[in-house]
Amino acid sequence: METSGRIVIIPTPIGNLADLTLRAIEILKSADRIACEDTRHSGTLLAHHGISGKPLVSLHEHNETRRAPELAAAARAGETIAVITDAGMPGISDPGYRLIQACIETDTPLEVLPGPSAVITALIGSGFPCHAFHFGGFLSVKSGKRRTALTNALASGETYLFFESPHRLLGTLEILAEISPNAKTCVARELTKKFETYHRGTATEVLSHFQSHPPKGEIVLLVHAES
Repeated sequence: METSGRIVIIPTPIGNLADLTLRAIEILKSADRIACEDTRHSGTLLAHHGISGKPLVSLHEHNETRRAPELAAAARAGETIAVITDAGMPGISDPGYRLIQACIETDTPLEVLPGPSAVITALIGSGFPCHAFHFGGFLSVKSGKRRTALTNALASGETYLFFESPHRLLGTLEILAEISPNAKTCVARELTKKFETYHRGTATEVLSHFQSHPPKGEIVLLVHAES
């Protein structure tokens, strides 16, 4: 194990707490500090893996700009700081990007571990073409911008993935079914959790399903132009 200071970006489980790599556990146990998106939420994961007594520091969207230089400086001074978010890979629709930029700009040692990602899990589970794909992040709360994003996604001819709220999913599927009723569509829900589901079909079929089965949980929406 290295003893020099560094920032280590660690992906955390997207649902199932067992999905934490051995390497990630080793670094979390040996780190001087752990930067967390939500210290209370992360405490559950750490306790599950027998990690206790570590100083925790919050790193979220509201304080990352201010805290990133502090953490990078601490790493250059010799601390090993593990960085985790509530689920998945830090930086992917989560805090982490500004800290990584601060490390690059100041030549702070930076290490990124591989691990869980809702994007890759949903892509493979959908069965859609994955030789080329695009991740569009969270769809806009504004219906006009959602329509534009979905129109562009279908025009690309490649698989597109978006994060979507269960409260907006029906509206999004209605837009999608209007634009392209036969577009290949998949709604991946609660990935790696007990009630994980994949609903695949045309935009019209998937819309019909969720009109009679109100969506719940965390959702990844995948679309691909009709064959």
